[in-house]
Amino acid sequence: MPAFRVTDMTCEGCVRALTAAVKDVDAGATLQADLQSKQVTVASTATPDALAGAMREAGFTVEAA
Repeated sequence: MPAFRVTDMTCEGCVRALTAAVKDVDAGATLQADLQSKQVTVASTATPDALAGAMREAGFTVEAA
């Protein structure tokens, strides 16, 4: 599962926005987020680049974890 560091993820609203962005790329994707470590893990058939791109388009700073 691809993992990302999302440095500007600060609240559950951010998690919802990230989840929506990921689901736009892969409707069957699931996202797990840890607000404290700023870590996001995604179970998806989409490529990590596509997932990161969708999260960036949603306004977040995304790095490979």
